[in-house]
Amino acid sequence: MRIDKYLWCIRVYKTRSIATDAVKKGHIQVNNQQAKASRDVFSGDKITVRKDQVNYQYTVLDIPPNRVGAKLVDMYRKDETPAEAFEHLQLLKLAKEHYREKGEGRPTKKDRRDIDDYLDDDTYFEQLNNETN
Repeated sequence: MRIDKYLWCIRVYKTRSIATDAVKKGHIQVNNQQAKASRDVFSGDKITVRKDQVNYQYTVLDIPPNRVGAKLVDMYRKDETPAEAFEHLQLLKLAKEHYREKGEGRPTKKDRRDIDDYLDDDTYFEQLNNETN
């Protein structure tokens, strides 16, 4: 079975075209070699998938006849992704939340006016001049 079809069948990607694009971009390796979309997959192959800044590692157990349900996926692949890969993902999420609170977007029009009023205030410019002198 082709690698793009296999990844779609075991529900790594939502559509086969997304799986094909990932293979073309070089996000998929089979047995530590870059794969092309037409590469065949056999039982025992090791697949590495780079998705959402995490390197997922799978071992092919069997080839499914067609796309399988989510409960049956573990019959066809073994997930060997190390736990530290997911910890790294959690750290990235925490770093993004620390930089900017979720839900805080651009300033509203009122906020913008308040900022402009503050910056237009003469005392602000006087403070800057005193600091530079």
